[in-house]
Amino acid sequence: GAGGFKIPVYFLDTDLPENSAWDRTITHFLYGGDSHYRLCQEIVLGIGGVRILQALGYEHIGRFHMNEGHASLLTLELLDEEAKKAGRGAFIHEDIEAVKARCVFTTHTPVPAGHDQFPMDLVIRVLGRRDVYDMKEVFCCEGLLNMTFMALNLSHYVNGVAKRHGEVSGLMFAGYVIDAITNGVHAATWTSKPFMELYDHYIPGWRKDNFSL
Repeated sequence: GAGGFKIPVYFLDTDLPENSAWDRTITHFLYGGDSHYRLCQEIVLGIGGVRILQALGYEHIGRFHMNEGHASLLTLELLDEEAKKAGRGAFIHEDIEAVKARCVFTTHTPVPAGHDQFPMDLVIRVLGRRDVYDMKEVFCCEGLLNMTFMALNLSHYVNGVAKRHGEVSGLMFAGYVIDAITNGVHAATWTSKPFMELYDHYIPGWRKDNFSL
């Protein structure tokens, strides 16, 4: 990062001897399989992702970033945590604000087909959770568990990956404030030393704020 901080990266893998033969294949393919396979992958990523970080000792994470809707089920895990801290067996609407304060969301795909959604009978069968449907105004859209809708409702900050994409996303998801960043460009990496010096002189802060260019 601009401040010199290094980000650790962990890979999730279900291909372990103690898992069933089918479960071992959950992390074999990216964007593969049917809805059942995809939902299982997103349970591993979202819920499993939070639990593995806790198991590794990251107990006080201030901010969770969902990069596209695939990881959105992490919000369900955080809601369960809030309920547990309050001594309740189930989360309530008051827990939503606490989770929103910890979550940010980046949406990437400007077409409806790019936003994962799952029928509720599949969700109940695989996840074993009926409470998701009980709070359907947070999790569901048109009767389906909608991963993008869930992330939008449980994040305090949302962005697209380009200025134009932010505009398009704002039209797709009316009622939500969607900011924009420029995705995939670390300006300092691609700037020659003479231009770095020029920018440092005339545009202080450009290394952290690419929009200032």
